[in-house]
Amino acid sequence: MRLIGYLFLIALVAFGAWPYYQVFRLDEALGKNDMNALAELIDVEAVRRNYQGRIEGGLGLGQPQDPASALGWLQQNLQRLGEAAIADTITLEWIRDGLREAAAGATDKQPPYFMAGIELAFFESTDRFLIRLGELGQGETHVRMTREGLRWRVTDVIR
Repeated sequence: MRLIGYLFLIALVAFGAWPYYQVFRLDEALGKNDMNALAELIDVEAVRRNYQGRIEGGLGLGQPQDPASALGWLQQNLQRLGEAAIADTITLEWIRDGLREAAAGATDKQPPYFMAGIELAFFESTDRFLIRLGELGQGETHVRMTREGLRWRVTDVIR
């Protein structure tokens, strides 16, 4: 019985440390500018979808309008333009540069390592992990990681 308890404790500690290890890998990839490693650690499509959702929410495009109406026509064109602009703008390089800038703004250490800029990191749920770079209310950046199967990936960057 005691062995089962120890095994459970080890599994719990390993699960809790798992996303922190991925943050360490992200820090290494950013520091070495390893685009292959970053591609494994960052889900660019998920980041695009999250930005698209914020844009649509901010424009009030949530409720689809009748396409025959002027508002419906405008809504369809704004969505198309928004999707194209997001696909052109939000790239792996753009995310990398944003994470580097956020780390530089959050720490005085040189070079500005990603991990040095982390002010707070915690589980939102068993499959979501949130990182805050910088102090709250001081232009902080939030990085959300999501567990996809057996790996954790960055799925949102909120600046």
